[in-house]
Amino acid sequence: MARPSAVVVGGGIAGVMTALELARRGESVTLIDRWEPGHSRASSTDYNRVIRAIHGRDEFYTLWAREARLRWMELQAEIGQRLYYECGALILATQGHCHWEDATAETFDKLGVPYYRFSAQETAARFPQFDTASVAYSLYEPEAGMIMAHRGVRAGLELFQRAGGTVERGHVTTDADERLVLNGKPLEADLIVVATGPWMADMYPRTVKPITAVVGVNVLYTSTPDGDASFDQENMPCWIDHGEKSFGLPSTEGSGVKAAVVIPDKIDLDNDERLIRRETLARTRSYIRKRFPGLVGQKVVDSKFNQIILTPDTHFIVDWHPKHDNVLLAGGCSGHLYKHGPVFGDFVAGVGRREYGTADRFKIAGRRKLSPAESPSGR
Repeated sequence: MARPSAVVVGGGIAGVMTALELARRGESVTLIDRWEPGHSRASSTDYNRVIRAIHGRDEFYTLWAREARLRWMELQAEIGQRLYYECGALILATQGHCHWEDATAETFDKLGVPYYRFSAQETAARFPQFDTASVAYSLYEPEAGMIMAHRGVRAGLELFQRAGGTVERGHVTTDADERLVLNGKPLEADLIVVATGPWMADMYPRTVKPITAVVGVNVLYTSTPDGDASFDQENMPCWIDHGEKSFGLPSTEGSGVKAAVVIPDKIDLDNDERLIRRETLARTRSYIRKRFPGLVGQKVVDSKFNQIILTPDTHFIVDWHPKHDNVLLAGGCSGHLYKHGPVFGDFVAGVGRREYGTADRFKIAGRRKLSPAESPSGR
């Protein structure tokens, strides 16, 4: 078998989209994952993810998200499966803590992103599912919504294989010098892109681990009320509720209403089971009672335990390994990479082929903690 010109390690959304773009550029590409791409242990799993341009004062990610929305629609048409629901996104600005939301409105005005600003009373009238007692105002982005997460990974994988890409199962590790190893032998290719999500930290204890933290996020799905369609995506938007450290999505394809209270949780990636914590269940139920009175008494019908890898500034990582000049590290999702997937993969493929350099924000060196007002993710 001929040596591939490019190997992508990791079959989540970052790896799959990078592999697809490399294949479309004419490279001979092998995609390697420990499990079947789309598996339940990955970060790029679950039913759905929010896609929105809401990024505070950060114009870079705002524009990327706008482009990613178009790319997702193109992929949807190409694969012939529903990947994107445009139900809109609502950001709730908490009284006395509106800096990030204020900055988002300024960015939208500057870049021409369509949105509406509603008072608390207008928000309640338009979206009666929400209790807006603690809300100062809201921003509603109509050209936003959700991506079907598992389906998006599988669709990208199918398109990659149609483009001539090869998929292999294997556990890639690193040696003491952070050189990549597969089945006891050095992993070789002209270009190797490592997109292993949270596992990247343990693979690169000197290069990546010092600038990252791996945390778990517990997610609950709550049943909609009998005979009531008001919590379905046709009638309710996705939402971000920074004042309550929460976010969620309406019921889609019968999933139930998805809600998460972001309480960073520890996880051993290889040994912990993907089960939510009992204390998180109580916190999330309390949030649902406060924000969605119409869901009080409804039963939890599903739950997910997701893990993410955070960088101090919540910027992604797209940079060459400092000692191995054919190894490109790509990830550092910080909880907001999935929606950018098609644009991210295109960018990484271009960097990998030396068509251009990476962005300063994506470099490994010089990372620092940002304030919530500065952060593209608002945290």
